Amino acid sequence: MVDVYQILEKARRTGKVEKGTNEVTKAIERGTAKFVAYAADVEPKEIVAHIPALCKEKKIPCLEADSKQKLGISIGLPVSASSIAVIEAGEADKDIASLKK
Repeated sequence: MVDVYQILEKARRTGKVEKGTNEVTKAIERGTAKFVAYAADVEPKEIVAHIPALCKEKKIPCLEADSKQKLGISIGLPVSASSIAVIEAGEADKDIASLKK
């Protein structure tokens, strides 16, 4: 099983990530996102509710993470993040590719 947080950490170290729902939504719509993660504990849920559908439409792998706090930490933020898009996978490339199967 691939760990969402490990993918994000690798991508942050060796590639490029966008954070925040507005940036993530733009990255999905532009087709620049390679992988998207969003937090299950976002309140209200509507903030991230559109992300899975948008990813499916654009055929971008998307996973729900259990904690916005952990999402923030995984990309080196001192604050929580509701959603994160990987723009350049770097070393997380193989992990993301394995999600597409």
